[in-house]
Amino acid sequence: MAILLKGGRAVKQRVVRVECPRIEPMPDTPENTRGAPLQLRKILVPTDFSGCANYAFPYAAAIARATRATIVCVHVVESIVPAVGYSGLAEPMPIADISEQLEDSAERELPQLAECDEFDGLEVQEVIVHGDPAAEIVRVAGEREVDLIVVSSHGRTGLGRIIFGSTAEAVVRHALCPVLVVKPPPQEEESD
Repeated sequence: MAILLKGGRAVKQRVVRVECPRIEPMPDTPENTRGAPLQLRKILVPTDFSGCANYAFPYAAAIARATRATIVCVHVVESIVPAVGYSGLAEPMPIADISEQLEDSAERELPQLAECDEFDGLEVQEVIVHGDPAAEIVRVAGEREVDLIVVSSHGRTGLGRIIFGSTAEAVVRHALCPVLVVKPPPQEEESD
């Protein structure tokens, strides 16, 4: 019997203890590989360099340390589609220049992430790709033969957050390996 305080008054609740049966691993045989220990060699962590995307880093790092896995940190430079029609700007910036600036920015920021405190002492590979974020994350995961993807449920605020959220959803649906989706703390989620 346990006594809990709810709203200033004591409430009695019955506590039930359940014993779980011990599950013995099955012997390793050619017919049975389920008894083999889980082996994580590579963990992919996509980032859009936002604060919310970085919530996945401590989880990926903890798993990588426990399993001695390599972190594959990927950033996708999204394709820019030119606007059609009158924009009101005197002279639009050439799309090639914008794409170049985005790639330059990624080339500066990705090494900084690889050197962050969370990844200290871990092997980190940096990958920059171009295209649709979800499709490229899934493609890189397949090409690099990653064993786990750790992705934040949200990215940038506003429209970017909606897009990154749908990116995480698409990655979960299409990835061939397990995907761990990390939600930001409730106070962070409410402030966005």
